[in-house]
Amino acid sequence: MPNEDRASPAPGTKLRRELGLPAVTLSGVGIILGAGIYALLGEAAGMAGNAVWLTFAIAAAIAGFSALGYAELSSMYPRASAEFEYVRNAFGRRLAFVVGWLIALSGILGAATVSLGFSGYFSDLFGVPALPAAILLLLVLTGVLLYGIRETARAAVAMTLIEVGGIVMVILIGLPYLGRVDYLEMPFGVPGLLQASALVFFAYMGFEEIVKLSEETKDPEQTIPRALMIALVISVLLYILVSLAAVSVVGWEQLAASRAPFAEVAAVALGPAAFTLISVIALFATANTALLMMMASSRILYGMASSSSLPSVFARVHRRTRTPWAATIAVALASIVFLFAGEIDFVASITNFTLFVTFAIINASVILLRYRAPDVARPFRIPGNIGRFPLIPAVGIVSTLLLLTQLGSLVLMVGGVMVVIGALIALFGEKGSAAP
Repeated sequence: MPNEDRASPAPGTKLRRELGLPAVTLSGVGIILGAGIYALLGEAAGMAGNAVWLTFAIAAAIAGFSALGYAELSSMYPRASAEFEYVRNAFGRRLAFVVGWLIALSGILGAATVSLGFSGYFSDLFGVPALPAAILLLLVLTGVLLYGIRETARAAVAMTLIEVGGIVMVILIGLPYLGRVDYLEMPFGVPGLLQASALVFFAYMGFEEIVKLSEETKDPEQTIPRALMIALVISVLLYILVSLAAVSVVGWEQLAASRAPFAEVAAVALGPAAFTLISVIALFATANTALLMMMASSRILYGMASSSSLPSVFARVHRRTRTPWAATIAVALASIVFLFAGEIDFVASITNFTLFVTFAIINASVILLRYRAPDVARPFRIPGNIGRFPLIPAVGIVSTLLLLTQLGSLVLMVGGVMVVIGALIALFGEKGSAAP
């Protein structure tokens, strides 16, 4: 049976190194610029007012601290298992499993939520029921992921260019309106600004996913850190400019009341045809984000299975396409199950919980490895130290924990349950592996 043989575990079959700096950078930009800005701009404006642009700047600064930590660690350990590998080397397998568990869940939940966002636009445009549209999208994206990393990257690059075009279009629409509002107007003061910053952190979800492409990237020790920083800078600039443009055209009250804030801005400035155009662009943006979230989650499952922390079935790589087919199918099925997870702002906040906890641990790993593994090569090293102690990761820990306190009590409770479940699985698995 040739098909069965072709898709066998094949310990010697590895992922294919196809990606260069442009492809990795655009993949990062694509996942960062997806559903977050298209769907959460209105929610954030309702909390921060016309100062919503400042929330993206605050979230970017905090994300930047952790991005530098990722850059250093990815240059040390260029593996698809990414966070799992970093934390395993610093703290051991149990905590590493919990972090890998949280990251995989965040990608699965994020893909499901973004797919529902896609289905909402799709339903409005074509009259197709929302849930079947979301399921169909996930199945199509699974097919792209299984076909090959080169094809996935090409699809991601094409959709990234389209979604960036939509953001640039809104920026250009807003240029004649700049200066019409007070850009520091905060109806709920600093508390509202901080709460909005914690929410829009979801819009930066994606820079950390770049490191999961390490085993499919050429010269990953150099390419991954560079792509990570470039993608984050591009995204920050676009976010700040587009939020300034949006509040200039319609003001924060109208943005907060709209379910499609980008399309609302276009409609006010250019009429109904522009509303339809932005809605179509939003389809590509949400599809692209879902694609890249699924790809990242499948890679961390593959990496954890390759390290014997998950069943070996998830480490199976297709002989011809060199894609982790079992992990990809598992992520797709889980995403379909989680299509019923809830509203996008609530699920985004749960996703943010997993990110804040993970980023705090990642920054702690950078600090600890400076002492435990000082001789490991670091092609990228975070500047600013007191002796061996790196200052920026310490600031990253404090700032992410500050945003963590801005999340609602229900989000903290659900996130805590997810951590406990991951810890119990790690503990049970450790005992099981020790059994004769």
